[in-house]
Amino acid sequence: APGVTEAELVATAAAAEAFSTHPIAQSVRAYGDAMANGERPGGDTMMNGERPAANVAPLAERVRDVREVSGQGVEAVVDGRGVLVGNGKLMAAHGVPFQATDAAGTVLYVAADGAFLGTIVIADTIKPTAARAIADLHAAGVKKTVMLTGDRTDVAASVAARLGIDEVHAELLPQDKVAEVEKLLAATERDTRGKGKLAFVGDGINDAPVLTRADIGIAMGAMGSDAAIEAADIVLMNDNPDDIAKAIDVARRTMRIVWQNIIFALGIKFAVLVLAAFGIANMWMAVFADVGVAVIAILNAMRAMNVSRYEKR
Repeated sequence: APGVTEAELVATAAAAEAFSTHPIAQSVRAYGDAMANGERPGGDTMMNGERPAANVAPLAERVRDVREVSGQGVEAVVDGRGVLVGNGKLMAAHGVPFQATDAAGTVLYVAADGAFLGTIVIADTIKPTAARAIADLHAAGVKKTVMLTGDRTDVAASVAARLGIDEVHAELLPQDKVAEVEKLLAATERDTRGKGKLAFVGDGINDAPVLTRADIGIAMGAMGSDAAIEAADIVLMNDNPDDIAKAIDVARRTMRIVWQNIIFALGIKFAVLVLAAFGIANMWMAVFADVGVAVIAILNAMRAMNVSRYEKR
């Protein structure tokens, strides 16, 4: 908007997003902190005239009445002004005329007191290991990978094509994600005759209902919201998507060891019982069926501690 500098626009949005745990909010705050320190993201130094006027008042005094609108953005009162930060749906809901953009990335529109201030575009950065993670999941036996996102369709399709994701559903609200997961659960039940499982990976507060509904919920712990972490069955603390395939590999190896111990222990004990019924088994056989089987099972279980080959991948 005329008269609004980039630094002021970002500072307003960062203040409104101050108490949100959403990854987009964290990006906006990091961007605002960099500009407040005279650094433009990317390493360039800003001119003094580009910096917003310093406001040393605590955020708790400057920002109040914060409300996150699911699937739309954030509403807040910042320095006495009603601020909106979110997508076009949020602007339309409040009757704010805005200039739509088709820039690639996640688009945030910023308004204050009903006046449109400007647009912030956050480009999605694909993790270096993401493409390998999808390939490893397919190699591990995952039949289909699906992306459920609230981002725009063109952005989601571009990312999915680069990563090799099989199916994309974009521009979804949290309840839409739950509905899509219900459909996927039904399809999984039908196609695998009840033997398949559906896993969902998420990090935002809006992903919590889906993480709970899926057979297996996996949360990204370092960047994930508390709600997502609480709802998940598995938490990846290093936020590396490639660890999902590693977790599947480790879990399968662990289950093989468990079944080996169960079959071995029960097999030996039943064999000794049969021999004892025919008067063939002696005391030493009984000792082996009890203590010996336990020692062998423990030694076999210790193989699960050998994780070096997973760490080197």
